[in-house]
Amino acid sequence: MKISVFGSGYVGLVQAAVLAEVGHDVVCMDIDEKKVELLQQGHVSIFEPGLASLVRESLEAKRLQFTTDEKFAVQHGQVLFIAVGTPSRDDGSADLRYVLSVGEAVARHREQPVILVEKSTVPVGTGDTLRAHIEKCLLKVGRLLQFDIVSNPEFLKEGSAVADCRRPDRIIIGCERDDVRDVMRDLYAPFNRNHDRIMFMDLRSAELTKYAANCMLATKISFINQIAELAEHLGADIESVRLGIGADSRIGYHFIYPGCGYGGSCFPKDMRALIHSAEQAHCSSDLLQAVEAINQRQKHKLFERINAFYQGDLRGKTFAVWGLAFKPNTDDMRDAPSRVVLESLWAAGANVRAFDPEAMQETQHLYPDESKLMLMGTPESVLAGADALIICTEWQQFKAPDFNLIQQRLNAPVIFDGRNLYDAERLARSGFLYFPMGRGESRNLPIPHQQWPAASVVA
Repeated sequence: MKISVFGSGYVGLVQAAVLAEVGHDVVCMDIDEKKVELLQQGHVSIFEPGLASLVRESLEAKRLQFTTDEKFAVQHGQVLFIAVGTPSRDDGSADLRYVLSVGEAVARHREQPVILVEKSTVPVGTGDTLRAHIEKCLLKVGRLLQFDIVSNPEFLKEGSAVADCRRPDRIIIGCERDDVRDVMRDLYAPFNRNHDRIMFMDLRSAELTKYAANCMLATKISFINQIAELAEHLGADIESVRLGIGADSRIGYHFIYPGCGYGGSCFPKDMRALIHSAEQAHCSSDLLQAVEAINQRQKHKLFERINAFYQGDLRGKTFAVWGLAFKPNTDDMRDAPSRVVLESLWAAGANVRAFDPEAMQETQHLYPDESKLMLMGTPESVLAGADALIICTEWQQFKAPDFNLIQQRLNAPVIFDGRNLYDAERLARSGFLYFPMGRGESRNLPIPHQQWPAASVVA
């Protein structure tokens, strides 16, 4: 099948590469000339395991090509995937200008019947808005065109997006006509062989399913973070609580890891967009607003603990930071909790030496002139002479470090852990002051550094 994908960002590039892998003839269009030129040479600017090799293989097999020519892309595909950005406006609503611009290109250049597939995360009703916009554009130029709008939301997890796209747990398709369902079923046949993963529904239900899924996952994260805060004040250990509730099959273990808040390109943006949609529909969004508020507070907890430990005086201190990306196996720093920690430390007069396996270049791009930031080449190199270690991202290589080396290189054996990576009792026996999230006995504030005991774990 001939397919065009508009947008070579995270979703568009993964979708294009995986569709090409199974044999479809795919054109991926983007307006960024430099990006397209690099992609044509097989260079992928984002980090996602397996994606770069997949793109190169599909290019060599001539099943995938990249272009800036919108007319060529519009005319190439029987099915056109819209995978452009839908950034948040100041009021939380999704900016649909790029989605609508694809519709305008279709109205300008398309002559044969076509199916437009919403792959971008868009508010409920966008399909109707896009249809009306295309019809208005067609009326302006005095043309007729048969086209259908389909909602086919993505459910990719950054860090495992290629695997998720190859083996989806469900394929949501919102459309209205039987012949369009047949085309979409044929398109996804290579991904639907073991058992039927396709769920057909109406357009608006498919659009809402995407938002509901992401907001449900965000709700689980904010819930466990609020329980972690309660555990600290009640003298409970959130890790024991997590295991206890996760054993209930109705709850499960996924997305109930306490930490320093969720980030990334999806959860924060989608939560704000759904809150805005609820407000526009004159519906309450109490729970959604609470989830968002809890997450915003959670992102500040690491810095609050650091600041309390040093009694509000961080001037001239240096902190080692492990992890900058919002989650492992990505270089994405959009809404990353690390950014709140970094910026708060700098504002308080502290210096930072940081390491991340993949997000160093993005960090440099975000903070090109920050004199209080030094990016280092290894996790060990950030430790020397630092006053404490801060962990913001649970990369695999941080999970079993050489604690003796950490103790030797830090000025003091202090770890602020935003991801609960370590055995608290072991660190206490080794002489560390360990500040995890929601663990240990109840304490209102960390112990000031002038009163260090021989060993302690501080919740």
